[in-house]
Amino acid sequence: MKKFLKTLSANDVGSTGAHMGGILIPKGDAELLAFLPHLDPKEYNPDEWIQCVTPDGRELRLRYVYYNNRFHKPNGTRNEYRITHLTKFLRTEGAKEGDTFEISKEDGATRYLISVVKAEQEPDEPADDGPVRIKISNGWRRIH
Repeated sequence: MKKFLKTLSANDVGSTGAHMGGILIPKGDAELLAFLPHLDPKEYNPDEWIQCVTPDGRELRLRYVYYNNRFHKPNGTRNEYRITHLTKFLRTEGAKEGDTFEISKEDGATRYLISVVKAEQEPDEPADDGPVRIKISNGWRRIH
């Protein structure tokens, strides 16, 4: 199973009052991008709906999108990957800045597992023989 964690920012959980555009996916992280469905950069704002399941069995559809108008419009500025349609889920879970969004998937599975881990519930750093965490960027890290 591959698992990625993102420490949620104030913007991710909507506490800044700004328009929520979804959770940013670092475009320089090939491993995280390969974990998500392939999006063709030749298309204008390509997207895929990903099927997700919460720990209590709720099924959600999240939109994974590559906003790329920078390459398709004369005055375009966007060049970023995001997972959107998370607002209701994050609010239902009571997610706050500093909590962790977790997304995982078994090899060959079609659905992703998602959850929010409260900051005070996060486990201590693993011992030398435990899982290895690699800090990616923008709050993301991979669990091996």
